[in-house]
Amino acid sequence: MRDVDQDLLDLSRYDPQAENHAYVDDLTRLPPEDARKLLDVGVSTGDGDRAGTFLQMDRSVVHCKTTQPGVEILGINEAAARYDWLKDYLWQHIRPDQDAYTTHSRKLPHEGYFIRAEAGVKLDHPVQSCLYIAKQGFAQNVHNVVIAEPGSDLHIITGCATAPHLTTGLHIGISEFYVKKGARLTFTMIHDWGEKVDVRPRSVTVVEQGGVLVSNYISLRPLGTLQMFPTTYLKGPGAVGRFNSILVATRGSHLDVGSRIVLEAPETRAEIISRAITCGGDIIARGDLVGKAAGIKAHLECKGLILNDGLMQAIPELTGHVPGVEMSHEAAVGKIDRGEIEYLMARGLDEETAVSTIVRGFLNVDIEGLPPQLQAKLDQAIADTRNDMM
Repeated sequence: MRDVDQDLLDLSRYDPQAENHAYVDDLTRLPPEDARKLLDVGVSTGDGDRAGTFLQMDRSVVHCKTTQPGVEILGINEAAARYDWLKDYLWQHIRPDQDAYTTHSRKLPHEGYFIRAEAGVKLDHPVQSCLYIAKQGFAQNVHNVVIAEPGSDLHIITGCATAPHLTTGLHIGISEFYVKKGARLTFTMIHDWGEKVDVRPRSVTVVEQGGVLVSNYISLRPLGTLQMFPTTYLKGPGAVGRFNSILVATRGSHLDVGSRIVLEAPETRAEIISRAITCGGDIIARGDLVGKAAGIKAHLECKGLILNDGLMQAIPELTGHVPGVEMSHEAAVGKIDRGEIEYLMARGLDEETAVSTIVRGFLNVDIEGLPPQLQAKLDQAIADTRNDMM
């Protein structure tokens, strides 16, 4: 199997221009079809269970609001105009010339979000953001910056989606995350793109002393190609990084998804957990742990399941630079064990229900920090996906 970017996308196929969308004060007034798509990726149209909301359609910020003191949400252009110091965070860990996609995004920027939790603030509810493509064939290039100030606790649910009628487009998301001393950031990303949409996120996180990053990534619906390899640097003693991902590749989809965590300070901890199912598409599941200090502990677990043909490749990597690192990995690719199916059938389930039950159990990774409503939504999405596979 080849890397999905060995054949670079022809960026000229995508239109970087789109009309401006009007600002929406009340999300309950969104067209019903758009509201349903937002709900599918965990974005609520009400204010009751969210500390704030950012919504961008194509290149326009159409809603930006906070409901709890101590958290700030702005479009990235407004934030850069308001805060001169923001230049110290933009493009600091991702080079504009890193690849063709970062270059394209720097040349033709289309907003993005700035989210900051003030020092010591513990949010009662998650912040939600949505990057939405409404125009067929549009190339959406966004730049996001998230800062969890010292001692804060911030949870962001970000849903990326396309309008129901849309099938083609490109999303390039440049994201830089900063988790300051003793802060905690939980970042849950749910993707629901069109069947031929190409997605190229580029993300880096820096975690300081005693900080915690929990990153959850979920992609269950059909798309064209996805290539992402976010990197996290654990720079302060006692910093923690955890990545969880749930991936499903349907026929025609090509997913190249991984995570790298670099443990640079003593007593840092890292974990990468991946569950991937192919039912006709291609998946490359990568994981890379790099130990650069004594006393670190890190574990990588990548498990893939093949249904109805499809290709699966697991690439776990461990690199230790000094004595005293403790690192491990577990990788497995296979199919559903016939014995498991027969075991469940012997207890009264028909074959289809037995297979469905096994798939659900495989996908049900314990994702830390999900609100009950979003967990219920995820459970329903897994059930729907399971039925589609069958």
